[in-house]
Parts: sequence; structure tokens; C-alpha cells
Amino acid sequence: MSVPARRLPSWIWVTGLTTAAILGVTALAAQADQGAHPTAAHAAGAKPSASASPHPSASPKKSEPVAVPDGSGTGRRIVYSLAQRRVWLVDTGEAVRRTFAVWPGTVSPAPGRYAVSTTVPSTTGTDGTKVENIVYFTVASGVNIAFSNAQDGSSPQPAAGVKTGGIRMHSADGDAVWAFGTKGTKVSVTK
Repeated sequence: MSVPARRLPSWIWVTGLTTAAILGVTALAAQADQGAHPTAAHAAGAKPSASASPHPSASPKKSEPVAVPDGSGTGRRIVYSLAQRRVWLVDTGEAVRRTFAVWPGTVSPAPGRYAVSTTVPSTTGTDGTKVENIVYFTVASGVNIAFSNAQDGSSPQPAAGVKTGGIRMHSADGDAVWAFGTKGTKVSVTK
């Protein structure tokens, strides 16, 4: 007489599949984060054209680290360069913890010194894009200015005629700003 095979409970299958999916997504995210990123030279010198993509081009070669702009202050701070379309996370010892290219909205803050006023885990931006890791630091022309990233990882062009103050970035960079930019953190905006 044979012994009937025992069937595994469904929660074991669900747990196993969920764990495999999380590991797969984590591996892909890590691989994407190590991939090519936009360079400051490209972001600063880009000229719009009819065939321009809403995403900055990535350079296949590794470039030298981009220095924090002069006159951006001292101490622990987030530095945002309008001209370079770049952000730096600077610690108390003046070491750059991370730097990355960003995609500004249609309304930019004036150069100056600000502080993180509030943070919101997720919302829908004025352009209708679902965003997360929102780190607000000022208002310009009646529009809230904040760092954020699109939940789906995209960086769509703002809709024509819509005022947007979101300074968008890749998801991994959004995670870094969210962790670094607690309420009261200094934000320095440079030309």
C-alpha cells in the first residue's frame, strides 16, 4: 500500500514566490543603480531638440566626481544646482555622500538657503504623476518645491501649461534624499 503524498500548504507557496520576487526585484534594482547615470556635463549643456528624450542620456564611460558648487554653505546639507541639474548630499565633515542628476519641474526656487519643512511618503504631483519620497523645502510662484521620485520610476516631461515644483530623480536617489533630508535639514540652491 502506498502512502499518499502530502501537499504543501498554500501559504508556503505564496511565501516562497513572494520571497523570490523580492529577491529578483532587489537584484534588478541593484544592477540598475550600478548602471550608467546622466553626467553633469550633459545636463548642463543639453539643448532641447525635437527628438530630445525626457530622460537625460547616460554616458557609458565613468566620469570624474562632480565637485560641490562653491558658495553652497557648510555643514550637513542638500545642495541643488539649477544650472547643473544636480543634487549633492553633503555630511557634516563636508564629504559628499551622494551626487546625482535630476529633472526639474517648470518652477524653480531662487538661489538661496532653505531648510526641509516637511516630508510626505507619497502623493500625486500637480502633473498627475504618483510620486514618493517627497521632501519639501520652499514655495516659489505659489508652487511647493520638493525633491521626489515617480513611483513607477519614470521622469515624464511636465504637461504644457502646468506649474510643477517637483525636482524628480531616480528611485534610488529619491530613497537617499528621503533618508538624508529630515525636517530641518539645510538645503542650498545655487545657480
